[in-house]
Amino acid sequence: MTATYTIDVFSSLDGFGTASGNWGGYWGKQGPELLAHRLAIYDEKQRMVFGARTYRVFAQMLAASTEETGVLDAWVTRMRSLPATVVSKTLEGPLDWPDATVVPGDAVDVVARLKEESDVPLRSHGSLSMNRALLAAGLVDFIQVTIFPVVTGQTGTEPIFQGAADFDLELVESRILDGRSHELVYRPTLHV
Repeated sequence: MTATYTIDVFSSLDGFGTASGNWGGYWGKQGPELLAHRLAIYDEKQRMVFGARTYRVFAQMLAASTEETGVLDAWVTRMRSLPATVVSKTLEGPLDWPDATVVPGDAVDVVARLKEESDVPLRSHGSLSMNRALLAAGLVDFIQVTIFPVVTGQTGTEPIFQGAADFDLELVESRILDGRSHELVYRPTLHV
């Protein structure tokens, strides 16, 4: 049986994964329902998959976190406790992540092998360029996008799907969180 692979990303309405300026985490729009839902997602058995850049960002963010920064939300702590595979040609272990393994090589090859071998679902939070390559290779089963109610036309950075192939999306699940953020789960198929 093949494990499913889910891309999990946060986005502004205009498709940016992050923003510069004074937005703060979650663009300042997190609420108790969103945080509880995120924790429930990460309570499931699964393996995280990260590219080197996203792993470095998470490791740096978590190392610098304090009670005041709010980075250590319960779901982030839970995500960090899950087994993780970091696909990298530049990193070497051991990593500052409790159960992380560095696997060198091409992400498409690594994830194809993981999908065949894993007895739990695979999930990637972030890792945009890696996940665009996995989408193009047909290895992504679900795209989960949490859209925050902001437009970051002047400050948006990291366009989520810039340079990706064209895909048709089948809506599998949808929910509103805290009356303002929208989570959408899609099944992608390459548009031909």
